[in-house]
Amino acid sequence: MTDPIVGARIWLPEAALQGLIDQLRASGYEVVGPRVADGAVTLVEVTSISEMPRGVRDEQEPGKYRLTVIEGAGLFDHVVGPHSLKPYLFPPRTTVLEVLKIRDSWDARVPEPPRPKRAVIGVRSCDLHALAIQDRVFLGGQHRDPEYAARREGLFLIAVNCSRSAPTCFCVSMNTGPKVDGGADLVLTELNTGFVVEVGTEKGGEVLRGLDIRESTLAEFAEATEVPQRAASQQTRRINLATVHDTLINNLEHPRWEDVAKRCLSCANCTMVCPTCFCSTVNEVTDLAGDVTTRERVWESCFNEEHSWTGSGAAHPTTKSRYRQWLTHKLATWVDQFGSSGCVGCGRCITWCPVGIDITEEVAAIEAKGGVA
Repeated sequence: MTDPIVGARIWLPEAALQGLIDQLRASGYEVVGPRVADGAVTLVEVTSISEMPRGVRDEQEPGKYRLTVIEGAGLFDHVVGPHSLKPYLFPPRTTVLEVLKIRDSWDARVPEPPRPKRAVIGVRSCDLHALAIQDRVFLGGQHRDPEYAARREGLFLIAVNCSRSAPTCFCVSMNTGPKVDGGADLVLTELNTGFVVEVGTEKGGEVLRGLDIRESTLAEFAEATEVPQRAASQQTRRINLATVHDTLINNLEHPRWEDVAKRCLSCANCTMVCPTCFCSTVNEVTDLAGDVTTRERVWESCFNEEHSWTGSGAAHPTTKSRYRQWLTHKLATWVDQFGSSGCVGCGRCITWCPVGIDITEEVAAIEAKGGVA
């Protein structure tokens, strides 16, 4: 066939997916994809489709995550796991300054940020929207984050349209999925014997050249169109984007905040798995000899009391105030700050909360009778 161009829809047999991985690796990319580890589908380096979770499905509920093997299920029949793109662009720990003792003087150096070529396969629509939010945070302001920018530069994205929704998903109500609507180099929709691939960028088309591909048929395209539609129809949780901002801002003293504080452990799990949370702090680390000091940026969370510590004490000293700060920022003041919601409806914060707190339920309770309009 002719060279794949942007917007083309290609048929990629499943066996040719290995050729795509090989082609990327030969071009110098580290290929990251879904793989079962520690009882979850994680995003780690893969070299073969045999390492990917064929036939694995996840069972997700508030505070619950389990994997099961389903005969006949495909490579991407799972939904999102605990990993997103965030750790690859905004690592949990980064050295931002090194101070070295050289004889009787000190030399301060800013490390050159790494510029990896990394291809991620299996990215879902909600995580592409989360990436766009992180881009706005780290690259869209007056001061661009050089570490993030360097890692972002070499990122190649192969997205997958979701064939299932977990019970914790609510991306439909957030307008972030399950169908990929842009932001990827290639978009795959898995069918029984292969993939319908939409070429998103020129880079994506170049990678497909030389593989066992052809143009997809109308029947294949029609079947692929139904896949994310089926996933969308399975979602029952929702947040009303039109009202949630004012609902939260106008109900800062609602009794529901006390109720959720009695259940919340303030453990920060929700912020760790969230693909958009970006709180961090800076630590100074000195070696035992006192000759090397490094300044490290590490992930933090607004659920930790120390995060809001000032000279006069913590701004958010209670679990109630910390949960309220997180939820109102995520769904309300984030819009004021960045022009969009900070939530993409992936449901990770619901699944990975040890006590199963559901943010859609908390918002609904505040919206219910007794709330201030």
